Amino acid sequence: MRRYEDGQKKLIKAVCNKCGRTLQVENGLLKEFCFSADAMFGYFSRRDGVAQHFDLCEDCYDEWTAQFAVAPEETEELELL
Repeated sequence: MRRYEDGQKKLIKAVCNKCGRTLQVENGLLKEFCFSADAMFGYFSRRDGVAQHFDLCEDCYDEWTAQFAVAPEETEELELL
């Protein structure tokens, strides 16, 4: 979950939706890993027309992906943004 300054795009707060921990934000920038997901449910789903967004801290992301029947594909990135 993210909160922005009114009328601006400056990030002021980020919270992990799973554990509730507040993530470190400085000068409008996240200073730690945060997995963000957007889901738009369309026809033939149980949530037709619903959009959801959530954020996970690194620990919760690791816990979540450890439960996958098929592990996420992993590659090494040489340039980090």
